[in-house]
Amino acid sequence: MDNITFRTASPADIAILRELEQKVVQAERPYNSSIKPENAIYYDLESLLIDPLSCVLVGEIQNDIIATGYAQIRQSKISLNHAKHCYLGFMFVESEYRGQGINKCLIDKLVHWSKEQGVLDFYLDVYDANDSAIRAYEKVGFTKTLVEMKLNL
Repeated sequence: MDNITFRTASPADIAILRELEQKVVQAERPYNSSIKPENAIYYDLESLLIDPLSCVLVGEIQNDIIATGYAQIRQSKISLNHAKHCYLGFMFVESEYRGQGINKCLIDKLVHWSKEQGVLDFYLDVYDANDSAIRAYEKVGFTKTLVEMKLNL
């Protein structure tokens, strides 16, 4: 992991970010049969990149983007003891670079950014059957809280 650099994503990265987004979609397809078979878009990248309440990071090796992640400050439910939280999304590392601590490093950087904004509570979504992702998030301190359920008729 010594040769990886992290930086804030820019509009010039949109094309590669869209390609990586499709890799996320493909990886999650086995967990959700309702994902569109074509043209499934998860993120409004253009808006995220200019949103002052968001931080989109990329990890690069030799100028190739191999990892992504974003943090977005959001309003929390009024029932919670914090007014705002940070949502983490688009957490992706190319398969050949997994297991090297890159995702943890991305999360650490996004958490640092959020703490600088005064936000100390973090949430993310992960499919319940995605055991490897759940283990990775648990390693950095996340715990399971809410399970979303669906019904298709």
